Amino acid sequence: MDRLSILQTFVTVAETGSFTTAAERLGLSRAMTSRHVQTLEDRLGVRLLQRTTRRVSPTEAGLGYLERARRLLADFEEAETEVRGERAAPRGTLRVNAPVSFGRTHLAGALPGFLARYPDLTVEVTVNDRVVDLIEEGFDVAIRIGRLGDSSLVARRLGTVGTWMAASPGYLARRGAPSTPGDLTGHDCIGYAYSADVTRLVHADGREASVRFDGPLTANNGDLVTEAAAGGAGIVMQPDFILAPYLADGRLVPVLPDWSRQDLGVYAVHHQSRHVAAKVRAFVDHLVERFRDSPWSIPPPAVRPPTR
Repeated sequence: MDRLSILQTFVTVAETGSFTTAAERLGLSRAMTSRHVQTLEDRLGVRLLQRTTRRVSPTEAGLGYLERARRLLADFEEAETEVRGERAAPRGTLRVNAPVSFGRTHLAGALPGFLARYPDLTVEVTVNDRVVDLIEEGFDVAIRIGRLGDSSLVARRLGTVGTWMAASPGYLARRGAPSTPGDLTGHDCIGYAYSADVTRLVHADGREASVRFDGPLTANNGDLVTEAAAGGAGIVMQPDFILAPYLADGRLVPVLPDWSRQDLGVYAVHHQSRHVAAKVRAFVDHLVERFRDSPWSIPPPAVRPPTR
């Protein structure tokens, strides 16, 4: 049997949750549809679909294989389009991963224009703050903030973020404001789970200092730690796109405003390939245009925190 046809059959059954519906879409008999999937499972030596009398659903192994099968089919379709000399218009499903806070505050606003420009595309966005494996987890593009370590990926810079320290006026009135990075050891610093144990700070005049930024509270989401800081839990260190509204309305005020982490890059990363998928190229180009001037950036905090 044609392996591509078998893959397409598996994907269609998994997506519809029904052998009968998949058979109708593919123009096959139900028996042939079932045979295709059984042949694939026999060759792999693993069950990909869980069958019940009411519904068919992917097993854990099937979910992982489904993402790879979708990608293979999309790549094959695009390769055929290029060989025929046709213009590869973006189409299909684009799977995107992004940090939670950046996804909510900035990526979300970039999506309506992109979808309007490319009506044949469907976009699936997953947000989390950990570094995902694009291939293993089936993503086409990921937004990453920081220093890139995986050289197997193609990265395109979208902008820059600054990272500052801040605390609520109430916390600083109660505990006093640190005047040097060393003073942070006597304060409740709210930790971010994906930050290094030791943070390198840079002064406006170029001096550097290394500090352990930790305390009684740590979380894996920037919005959560920032909101906790606004409630008086301690000093937070977060990117400007998270801190900006809190600094603007006074819920937080700057701490050690002359010190910050080194600016971090915002990147769109994707797999290396001789032929970048049209949907990936179109999406990255759209983000570069949308974020050209780092619209989330704020100037270094100029307001000094209150002292006890």
